[in-house]
Amino acid sequence: MHTADYFIQKLEMTPHPEGGFFKENETSSDHTLVTNDETGTSKSRKLWTSIYFLLRDGEVSNFHRLESDEMWYYHAGSSLTIYVITPEGELLTKELGLDMEKGEQPQVLVPKGTIFGSAMNKEGFALVGCMVSPGFVFEDFELIDRADLLENYPQHKETIKKLSMETT
Repeated sequence: MHTADYFIQKLEMTPHPEGGFFKENETSSDHTLVTNDETGTSKSRKLWTSIYFLLRDGEVSNFHRLESDEMWYYHAGSSLTIYVITPEGELLTKELGLDMEKGEQPQVLVPKGTIFGSAMNKEGFALVGCMVSPGFVFEDFELIDRADLLENYPQHKETIKKLSMETT
């Protein structure tokens, strides 16, 4: 049985700004034009990018938002809970794992523009893959401040406190 440290070392993972560890592992050689709905400006993005992502026991991926869809794939370890706040303010939870009898799914889509994070709610670690399309760039990454989340979604106070930090 492999450990979290085994995967962090063998996959050459580094700390991620949102929490956990990651390693970019694949990127598309193709590009696509992405148009900003608000400004009408276009920018070129890789068609898709992919990373390994790992959380250890008790770790979280803090609430953040992307301008692209992100598909999560389970690889190894314990299941992982993905929390999504929809634009309408609804809190959804999805279990990423292989025990489908307990409601886990081997892959989960997080739609662009939603606020999301993840947490280890079981002992152990979770090694997952995340593919973003159009491809991920850090300028499209927004870490959401706890105070802003609490102001906009006070009904989700407990989850927000668990999956956020003060950024200002």
